[in-house]
Amino acid sequence: MDLLDAHGHAMDVFDRAMHKVGIGDWDSPTPCADWTVRDLVGHLVNEQLWVPDLLAGKTVAEVGDKYDGDVLEDDPMHAWTESSQAARAAWLRPGTLVQVVHLSFGDTDGTEYGWQMTTDLAVHGWDLATAVGADAAMGEELATAVLEYVEPQLDAWSGTSMFAEPVSVPDDAGPQTRLVALLGRRP
Repeated sequence: MDLLDAHGHAMDVFDRAMHKVGIGDWDSPTPCADWTVRDLVGHLVNEQLWVPDLLAGKTVAEVGDKYDGDVLEDDPMHAWTESSQAARAAWLRPGTLVQVVHLSFGDTDGTEYGWQMTTDLAVHGWDLATAVGADAAMGEELATAVLEYVEPQLDAWSGTSMFAEPVSVPDDAGPQTRLVALLGRRP
């Protein structure tokens, strides 16, 4: 699965979970420690808001505090829909995967940024679906693609606050189970 296909599928995973969030779910806990459903959705919306600016070549300093505060306001679904559509359109512009992107930790290429965003969408889509009791399946092809991106990164991520410690799963666990377990979730 190529990156742009994986990104589109990951966006669909999160979008499908968003459509399962009920009015009473916003304060519910998620598999992400200390995050409610609203916190999780706010994180993903905030990330999507940054994408068009960063893929247009802006630096974090140039964007500044534009996306600080409550990005969900009174309509989280609207905030998600608007931000995700704008982000997806930015990813589909020619050349995005080969350009330099100015991230908070330094410059990186568009492909690396794309896999980071795809991973976040897929895994947080699982988190959101799990939190609201919905189908958390991301599909074997997407799970395998993201797992292949994540596995070589684990040593570099170890000891950071990005993910909880990996969780043990059986040797014959499928790619989705292995993926979420590697990133500290209990499948």
